[in-house]
Amino acid sequence: MSSLALTALAGLFAVVCGMNDGGALLATGLKIPSVRPVTGVLMMMAALTLVPPVAHQVALTFTTRLTTMDGPEGRLVMAIAVLSALAVVMFLSSRGRPTSLTLAIVGALTGADLGWGLPVAYEYVLFVLAVALAAPFVGALLAVPAGILLVRVARGRRLRHWHRAGFTLQCLAYAANDGQKMLAVFMLALGISGAPLSTCFAMAGLFGAGAVYGLPRAGRLLSREIIVSRPLHGVTAELSTGTAVIGCAALGAPVSMTQTIAGALIGAGMTESTGRVRWHAATKIVMAWALTLPVSGLLAAAAALIVRGLIA
Repeated sequence: MSSLALTALAGLFAVVCGMNDGGALLATGLKIPSVRPVTGVLMMMAALTLVPPVAHQVALTFTTRLTTMDGPEGRLVMAIAVLSALAVVMFLSSRGRPTSLTLAIVGALTGADLGWGLPVAYEYVLFVLAVALAAPFVGALLAVPAGILLVRVARGRRLRHWHRAGFTLQCLAYAANDGQKMLAVFMLALGISGAPLSTCFAMAGLFGAGAVYGLPRAGRLLSREIIVSRPLHGVTAELSTGTAVIGCAALGAPVSMTQTIAGALIGAGMTESTGRVRWHAATKIVMAWALTLPVSGLLAAAAALIVRGLIA
């Protein structure tokens, strides 16, 4: 598969990441005017441009531990995996169900490897699954002390300052961890082992375009449907999510920002009353997460088998 086609595919992946993840990142603060959506998109783009060149351990983990793809054949398998992951995520996003792109790409890479007859790093797949399972619970647990702290120190206009700090932390955490799946795809497509500034700049621009497009659906789900949200809940979720995801980045462990945000919002709501959580909407999100990895894996495995049979 040509480098141009793979680069275009990596660009499409960045746009879909923006649609799925960017809207979720902005959703927590929609009820607080201190960071407007346009400003928020620019902050996310700045983080994605500046952080990866100095901290891309998670992207390297993706490219060295999860796949053994080399040469033209390996690039074709990678393309099959990315297309399969995109198909699943775009289907769910079109129905207002932002899911974990981390789970999607891990499942698709595993399925593509199996379908093509390549070795699979099962221990790393299990590691990613364990982290994905823990992420929403960690976000929910951290939301409890964060909510208590904010009730004591963030009164009136002070909440806006905490919102700016929390959103900034969330942007940095995303760029250092979950956002690096985009960088990993670009690294595989371009055959590079680092994070050139030009690549990060292009990646950030494409992500920003997707975030603007995807904000209405993801924002509505996370800021209105999952809990009866107040501004305090959004800031609580930002602080707890940013802290959890940065901790995972320090360990080189990929984690889903969307999952962690959803868990943190539920935790923030439950600190006041379980009645604030709309469990029907929360159940739909959990179902989307549960389906993402196996469906991506099965789709990629089937596609790899078909393509391998056609070119054999």
